[in-house]
Amino acid sequence: MSDNRKLLALLQRPLEPTFYPKDDGKTVVDLPENYLTDRYKPIGQSLQTRFSSEAETRIAVRATNLPDFAFAEAIPRRGDFSLFIPKHRKIAGDLIELFMNQPDVDTLMSAGSYARDRLNPILFQYAMAVAMQHRPDTKNLNIPSFLELFPDSFVDPTVFPKLREEGAVVTQRDRITIDIQMNFTASDREDEQRLAYFREDIGVNLHHWHWHLVYPGEGPNNVVNKNRRGELFFYMHQQLIARYNVDRFCNRLARVRPLTSLREALPEGYFPKIVRSLTNRAFPSRPQNTILRDLNRIEDDVVLTINDIERWGSRIAESIDGGYVVAPGGNRIPLDEQTGIDVLGNIMEPSALTVNSQYYGNYHGHMHNLIAFSHDPENRFLEGYGVVGEFQTAMRDPAFYRLHAQVDNMFHRYKRTLQPYNANQLGYTGVQIQSFGVQLNRANAPANVLLTYWQRSQIDLSTGLDFGPQGNVFASFTHLQHAPFTYRFTVNNTSGAARRGTCRIFIAPKTDERNTPLTMDEQRLLMVELDKFRVNLTPGVNNLVRRSEQSSVTIPYERTFRPMGLSNINLPETEQFRFCNCGWPHHLLLPKGTAEGMKFDLFMMISNFVDDTVNQEFDENINCNDSHSFCGIRDQLYPDKRHMGYPFDRRIPTATRTLSDFTRSNTNMTNIEVQIRFTNTVIART
Repeated sequence: MSDNRKLLALLQRPLEPTFYPKDDGKTVVDLPENYLTDRYKPIGQSLQTRFSSEAETRIAVRATNLPDFAFAEAIPRRGDFSLFIPKHRKIAGDLIELFMNQPDVDTLMSAGSYARDRLNPILFQYAMAVAMQHRPDTKNLNIPSFLELFPDSFVDPTVFPKLREEGAVVTQRDRITIDIQMNFTASDREDEQRLAYFREDIGVNLHHWHWHLVYPGEGPNNVVNKNRRGELFFYMHQQLIARYNVDRFCNRLARVRPLTSLREALPEGYFPKIVRSLTNRAFPSRPQNTILRDLNRIEDDVVLTINDIERWGSRIAESIDGGYVVAPGGNRIPLDEQTGIDVLGNIMEPSALTVNSQYYGNYHGHMHNLIAFSHDPENRFLEGYGVVGEFQTAMRDPAFYRLHAQVDNMFHRYKRTLQPYNANQLGYTGVQIQSFGVQLNRANAPANVLLTYWQRSQIDLSTGLDFGPQGNVFASFTHLQHAPFTYRFTVNNTSGAARRGTCRIFIAPKTDERNTPLTMDEQRLLMVELDKFRVNLTPGVNNLVRRSEQSSVTIPYERTFRPMGLSNINLPETEQFRFCNCGWPHHLLLPKGTAEGMKFDLFMMISNFVDDTVNQEFDENINCNDSHSFCGIRDQLYPDKRHMGYPFDRRIPTATRTLSDFTRSNTNMTNIEVQIRFTNTVIART
């Protein structure tokens, strides 16, 4: 085993003691006796002997001078951990820094082995994963997904007893797959349940968790201060809200209403029915028409009023309208065209990069807390936060989308202060798109018709069943899927010389839930990015092809769900699956559509590469660069100089009434009408 891969033993079955066998008993971590917790020290010798007899791989942990972990023990080991709670976020940042500062892998293994059995498991796994992703000696390790570690955050809890029974009673070859039912949180009498397939999708919630793992809010500067971090926070969430609204139209529901008033009752209720194995408590529910109230949760260090959030929101809005933000001491930092959105994004979250946390506060984070603790705002009943209080579960709740629609509106308020793109910024002289179409990858498929359906897939949940059965135990779940398709387009390069460009593809609905045509300004805010890639254009006619699975936005099913257990720990690194699952799940690339076929506008443009390039080369086919639209590229600049969402991130002149008007005046753009047809059929993954 290479030296650094032994760290992966710390990222397995997080509630089991570190000395407990891993990988079906094949791997054991040998701890110094003083590393055992007080419970196990008296019987340490017998434990080590009992659990190590059949081990094929032994990992010896070297005793070292241990750092002081007292600051991190302020979060109870069997308690809640939330990155929306400022105290927790600060502790997590300090723990990341502690792990980053360990001089070598052996010392990190030593510190991690000691901390793992004493700290809150989610805190430990988060901080260790962030540190491993950013240390030069560990950054190529395959970090397990949160689904592997804590499947109870994503799955109906009624399946776990069935999985344990199957694993305990039935031999590996005879085990059957346990099915996770759809729509287990509400009946069809609840209109919002029509979007449960989106909100409760395992892949989409893993995406939200992993994005924040790649872009943590606290920690060493080189971990937090990534290129265009604030703008990525804006764009990833803006696209999330656009996608959600488009799928609402597909299900005959109106756009989500922004949470403009915190003093009105919240009509959307949510009953998550998730039980956390860490605390053996269910996530609290929120009844319909809950009134949001001031929070006085002294034990959680979450003490705030609705007035606080309103004041922060007013200050952010005033700064947007004034064109500058206020730094400590009163210095003005302009919200200019180039960096304004990035500055604003780092204020809104906020992160350690915010220009003035005292003045602008914690607008986004404390709105999460206000909703998450709405059932017990004073901790009178000792209830923890609801699902909106954690990144990995927040997207399950309809209130999440109302919250982020409000945050999104603040960003759009800034974008409206910018001038529309001019002809030079939009055009590409000498580049003419002559034809554009899309077709399913099957013989005789009709042109410009796309297909969605339900798919049943399997996941192995064995690595998340602490003290559970050895071997694999599989569960199946049903999710939206689309048939693979291909874009084909012809571009005439009349310049007489080779040209490079960036091809940008977006999709947007033509009508709302009532079949009313959308205005151009409404449509641009609903533009969903499907792909962005570089093209080389030789002089004359170029016939180009792009497959849907090459999307720059998504990651494939295998990267979202493929388990990375310790069974792969001894493989050469070249044979290992590189785990880098930041990206939108590919099965949700397309909106659901409707049975009769919902009409969409499919837009494509080729922009001038000279104005796009950040003077760095990258290959989208290696090192997980294929999902760079939402996630950027590790250790490099964001690979597109244009603002995220270009050309639809800014208002469009009122004289441009339709998308066809927009594309007609630019030969490097085009749009076509496509249909997305949904078939209410479940097909098993082959």
